[in-house]
Amino acid sequence: MKLLMGVDLETEVELSPVAKAEAAVFSSSYSSPSTALLLQRKVVAWAKETGSPVTIRVRVAERSFDLHKDPLVSKCGYFSEASLESGDIELPESFPGGCEAFEVIALFCYGDAVALDPFNVAAVRCAAEFLDVSGLGARCDLYINQVVLQSWDDALIVLQRCQPLLPVAEELLIVSRCVESLAFMACMEILDPEQRRDQPGAAGARALVGRRWDAELVKELAARDLWIKDLIALPFEFFERIVQALRRQGMKEKYVSPVVLFYANKWVLSKKTHKFWATTDDEAVDGETDANRRAAAIMEGVIALLPVEAAAVAASGAIPVAFYFALLSRSLTLELSDQSQKRLREQVASNLQFARVDDLPLPEKETDRWSIAHSREVRAVESIVSNHVSAQRKGAEAVAELWDRYLLQIATDPKLRPERLSELIGIVPAGDRKNHNHLYEAINTYLVEHRGLSGEEKATLCGHLDCRKLSHEACIQAVQNDRMPLRLIVQALFVQQLHTHRAFTVCSDSFRCMHSGELVPGAGAYTPSPGCPTTIPTSQPLSSSSPYENHHHAPRDAKLRARDDASSDYETASFRIQALEKEIISLKQTLQRHNTLKGSARRDGCGKEPSFRVATEANAAAAIKRRATVSGSCIGSMRWGSQRRCASRIMRVFTRLAVLGRGRSSRGKQSSKCKAATEQLNCM
Repeated sequence: MKLLMGVDLETEVELSPVAKAEAAVFSSSYSSPSTALLLQRKVVAWAKETGSPVTIRVRVAERSFDLHKDPLVSKCGYFSEASLESGDIELPESFPGGCEAFEVIALFCYGDAVALDPFNVAAVRCAAEFLDVSGLGARCDLYINQVVLQSWDDALIVLQRCQPLLPVAEELLIVSRCVESLAFMACMEILDPEQRRDQPGAAGARALVGRRWDAELVKELAARDLWIKDLIALPFEFFERIVQALRRQGMKEKYVSPVVLFYANKWVLSKKTHKFWATTDDEAVDGETDANRRAAAIMEGVIALLPVEAAAVAASGAIPVAFYFALLSRSLTLELSDQSQKRLREQVASNLQFARVDDLPLPEKETDRWSIAHSREVRAVESIVSNHVSAQRKGAEAVAELWDRYLLQIATDPKLRPERLSELIGIVPAGDRKNHNHLYEAINTYLVEHRGLSGEEKATLCGHLDCRKLSHEACIQAVQNDRMPLRLIVQALFVQQLHTHRAFTVCSDSFRCMHSGELVPGAGAYTPSPGCPTTIPTSQPLSSSSPYENHHHAPRDAKLRARDDASSDYETASFRIQALEKEIISLKQTLQRHNTLKGSARRDGCGKEPSFRVATEANAAAAIKRRATVSGSCIGSMRWGSQRRCASRIMRVFTRLAVLGRGRSSRGKQSSKCKAATEQLNCM
């Protein structure tokens, strides 16, 4: 190809047969000829043909080239303007491409064929621009456009070769053309209808959802897709521009975000990469510090590339929540800017409701000399949870449960003080906790590990617990837990009794719904109790006029009316129970007065004062009236143990009245039941 040779037929000079043969051998785009040997032979051939010796010595870096003046001045504007009187010229350190690029340009100046390939075209293009070589820059641009940008591999090679050529390569648009070409080919790789499939990159990211972060596993997933593997091997300045070009050209975020994830895992989260940087950088005084510095620079760029809508991306599975917490844990060991730290923590806070307790970072116990609760990891999570609570984001209940599970892991720290634990518990408001089971487990674990707490410290910690938000099993455990303060045990016992009573009430209601149906005389229809399903006994014959034939199509107001009737019946029974309670109180007061009078009468009979034994007629009548009031009941003659048994029987009667009062019966029937209960009390 005349293009790859770099010389057209019209401009090609007459070469010797040996030079033509050697040029033909090294014309391949991927050949690696010894350019220095070719240049040496060309200089010798030129001296023989023209009979003129070399007159200029050009120094590039540490090498020197002895060349002729005429070929250089005729093709290079840099040498035509430079002073060549001394015959010795040195190119500056900013010369792009180095010795290899200058050798190619020198061959071009002597009229030899130029072998362009993806490995040298960028350097030759930049060197030609620097030396102002006429014609060579246009040939390099043509080769880049027609050859390099049409191939994924060639574009990657040229882009990597541009890194030491910056900023000249950027000014010549070599970098931007390669970036746009790679982004376009990556979009075509995904949108190709002939190879439409679930891309390994997106599928690999979704496979990480709900799992603990594993850098080696992520590395294996990234290697499954070749185009992702190639992109994450680029320097970050080029990778960043490709990601921006992918989004600009319309690639969906579910394909772009995994690429950022895999890049961060390779260069920031991988321990192998960190170790490699720390041990191979000979120029750095402290390899560990230099490795952290390089990782921090890349991490700040990765944080900037993460999508703004982090919660939506995490919910779609494009980026697992564990990735954000892995970045958070790594950032604690790096010196990031305040802006990057703030943005990362905001993204973590927005994903907090989707996190698992295994995702939250904890310090390594082997290397941490301080308390876990005062470590930078716990303080970072504490700050993020506080940010989530103060911002009133969604998922407050999930975050509260997550925080309580996290406290359960912190509670095992033997250096944790009760004041610090109480402070951590108070990070989440009490209203956000719909369930206190995990909080109870955390406090119980702390009490097990710290047995020397005082009663006041235990009461302070357990004051955060609300027994009403404990499950039935947790209440039973709290009642039997001798490490808990007495107040909490009593509260748990009361809540447990409420749970038991509620369960008994549900069972009793269901039993009465099955067996408490009544037949209305003369109606020929079955009347169920309120709140019970309208089931018809098998022993009751169905008639054509039964009001329950179209029960499923009953209007809504009928259901509301039945509910109001049941409510009124319940209120009536409640009022009667309250009246009976008042009667019991009055009866108790009368009994106490009778006992007082009886004791005073005994003292009067035994005394010697005649004035206390003689009573007027009015006092006698009042005493007879009081005795007549008490004589209707035999309670006054009972001892204290008998009175307690009697009171217990009375309370059982009231309980039965309360249960029976829920039934849907007439007021007359309820009054008859109450009268019967009163008669039973009188018979006691």
